[in-house]
Amino acid sequence: MHRFFLSTVVLVALAGCSREQQAEDPYLWLEDVEGERALAWVEQQNTASLGYLENLPTFEPMARRNLEIYDSDERIAMPNLMGDYVYNYWRDAGNKRGLWRRTSLDEYVAGDADWEIVLDLDALATAEDEDWVWKGASCLRPEYRKCLLRLSRGGADAVVVREFDTETREFVEDGFFVAEFKTRVSWIDADTVFIGSDFGPGSLTDSGYPRTARLWNRGDPIAEAKEVFAGEKQDVAVTVYREWDGDSAYDVVHRTPTFFTAERFMYAADGNHKKIDIPDDATFYGLMNGQMLLEIKSSWKPADIEYIQGTLMSIDFDAFMGGSREFDVIFVPTAHSAIKSDSILNTRDYLIVNILEDVTGKLMRFEFIDGEWLGIDIETEALGSISLIAASEDSNVFFFNYEGFLRPDTLFVANDGGATTAALFSLPDYFDTDGMSVEQRFVMSKDGTQIPYFLVTPKNFVADGNAPTLLYGYGGFQISITPRYSATVGHAWLERGGVYAVANIRGGGEYGPRWHQAALKDKRQNAYDDMIAIAEDLIASGVTSAEHLGVRGRSNGGLLTGVMLTQRPDLWRAIVVQVPLLDMKRFNHLLAGASWMGEYGNPDTDDWDYISQYSPYHNIREDVNYPKAFFATSTRDDRVHPAHARKMVARMSEMGHDLYYYENTVGGHAGASDNTQVAKLESLFYSYLWDQLGSE
Repeated sequence: MHRFFLSTVVLVALAGCSREQQAEDPYLWLEDVEGERALAWVEQQNTASLGYLENLPTFEPMARRNLEIYDSDERIAMPNLMGDYVYNYWRDAGNKRGLWRRTSLDEYVAGDADWEIVLDLDALATAEDEDWVWKGASCLRPEYRKCLLRLSRGGADAVVVREFDTETREFVEDGFFVAEFKTRVSWIDADTVFIGSDFGPGSLTDSGYPRTARLWNRGDPIAEAKEVFAGEKQDVAVTVYREWDGDSAYDVVHRTPTFFTAERFMYAADGNHKKIDIPDDATFYGLMNGQMLLEIKSSWKPADIEYIQGTLMSIDFDAFMGGSREFDVIFVPTAHSAIKSDSILNTRDYLIVNILEDVTGKLMRFEFIDGEWLGIDIETEALGSISLIAASEDSNVFFFNYEGFLRPDTLFVANDGGATTAALFSLPDYFDTDGMSVEQRFVMSKDGTQIPYFLVTPKNFVADGNAPTLLYGYGGFQISITPRYSATVGHAWLERGGVYAVANIRGGGEYGPRWHQAALKDKRQNAYDDMIAIAEDLIASGVTSAEHLGVRGRSNGGLLTGVMLTQRPDLWRAIVVQVPLLDMKRFNHLLAGASWMGEYGNPDTDDWDYISQYSPYHNIREDVNYPKAFFATSTRDDRVHPAHARKMVARMSEMGHDLYYYENTVGGHAGASDNTQVAKLESLFYSYLWDQLGSE
C-alpha cells in the first residue's frame, strides 16, 4: 500500500507539470520514487559505484570498526524521565532494531541499572513481518502507562501510531491506532486525544502535513473525530496539543503559516480560541509556574520598552491574556552569545538555559524570585558543546551531556538545578587523541563579516599544504554546528592523518536569529560565500591545497555542497552530497518541500530570480571540470525527495561528468535505519574521501 501511495502522489505531481516543464526537465520520471524505471536506474548506479568503493582497501576495515563502535555496550544509555522510571531506547549487535527499556532513577544514577525490557523491536518486526524503525513514544502523565508509539517502516518520517501499555507490555486491543502518515497526536486524557492526520481530500497542507486538528474519543472510528481547528492549504501544518505547568493542564492551538512563523491560541471547547498575541516569529516555550516563556526572533516593542532580537523573557500568563505587557527579562544576547536554538528546559523550580558563546557551550540556571529572574552560571567544562538531555518535573534533577572534538561524550547529573553536578557515564576513547589539537579560527567573508570555524589537526601535522582535509558545513534553519565528538571522524579520518574543519557559516544559529536571518531567502549567497572563504583560508594558511581538500554536507548541507560543486569546483578534489536538495525550481512541489519556502523563498514567484543563481541542478555546465563528487540519498526519504540527487546525477552523467552515486533503499532522511547500514554508509564516504584526497 505504501509503495502505491508514494507512486500515486508522484504521478499526480508529474501530471501537474506542463509539457514545457517536462521538455525542459527530461528527468522528471526520476521523481517517481518507486517506479520500475526509476528503481532500475538506481540499481544500475548503485552497482557501478559500489563495485568500486566497496573494493577499496579502506572500506572493509572501516566498516568493521564502525560497527564495533556503533554496537558497543560502552555507549551511554541516554535517559528520558517519565514518572518513577528512566526510559531508554537501545540498539546493539544483538538488538539491531532496538529495545525500549526502563529502570529506576536511583539505579540509573548509581550506575547499577537493571534494565526492564518494555518492547523488543526486533521481536515485533519478526512477528509482524514489518521493517519497523523506532520513532519515539508519547505517554500520558502522571502514570505514563498508556503510550502512543510511533513506528516507521524503513525509517521514513511517516509513522504508524499504536497505543501501548507499559505495564502489560502489550499493544492495547482496540486502542488508538493511526495508519501510516506524518501524524500529530497529543493525549488529553485516558480516553481522548488531539489528532492531526490524513482525513482525505482537503485535510492536508501543500507541504503534506495536517491542515486540520481534531478531537478523537476512544472507541469512535477515526473518521468521526471532530474537527476543532483548520488552517489554510498553503500553511505548513496545524496542530493542537496539551501542555502542563506543574499539575495544571492547558491546550494550545498551533497554526504554522511558514516554517519560521506560528499563530498560537488557547484552545476552547466551544471553538472560541483566544489568540496568544506574541510575535509570529517568536519561540513559545510554554508556561512555568504561571509565567509564559518566549524568545523573540526580531526586535519587539509590545508597550513602552523595546526588546532586542534574541531576548528570552517572561510574563504572568493570566495577566498577559488580560492585556498586561510588563515583561521580565531573563537573558539578553550579546555580539558573541546567544541561546542555543530550542535548548531550554525546566525543573520543578528552575529554568535551565543552554547558551553559546562563540559557538561553545555554557549553562545558566534562572530562578524567579519576587518578580525577578536571578541567574547564575552552572559549572561545566569549557570550550565544548553542551546538550540538555532530560529534566524531572517533580524535582530539580536534570541531565546534560558535554563533549568536544577530542573529548568523548560525558553525561552529567545535576542536582538542585545544577547547584552540584556529577559525571555519570562517559564514552571510552574510541580513537587516540595523542598529539591532536583543536583551535577556533575566524575568517572574513566576502561582505566583511567575521566567520568562525574549528580546525582539528592530527598528530605530527605540518602546514605544508599537503594534508588531506575535510570541511563540514550546514548553514540553515538556525541549526548550530558545535564541537562534537565523533568516533567515526576520529578513527576513519584524524587517526589516519586527515585534518577536520567545521564551518559555522551564516544560516545556522551559532549567534542566534540574526545569524540565521543573514542567509535567508535572497541573502542565501552569504552562506555560500562564508563557506568559500573558509576553504580559501584553509588553502592560504597552508593547512591544505585544492588537491587535498574535500567538503561534506547533508540535507540543507547537501544543498551547500551542491553549490560548492557548481560555484567553486576549483576549490575541491572531493565533495560528499548527502540526502540533498538540488533542484531548487521544484523543491516546493516535492514531499515536504513547500514547508521550506520560509527558508529559501518561492521559486514559482519572482524569488526564482535569486534562487536560480545558486540552484545546483540548474547551474551544472558541460564544459566545466568538476571534481568527482559522491551523491547519496535514500529511497525511503519522505522528507527530502530522492529525485534531487537522482536528477542531478542523471544530468551530470549525460554531460559526461564522472561521479559516484549510492541510494539506500531504506533508512529515511537519516540515510540508514540500523547500525549495520550506518557503518556501511560511513565507510563508503571515508573510503571515497581517502581515495580522492590522498593515501595514508
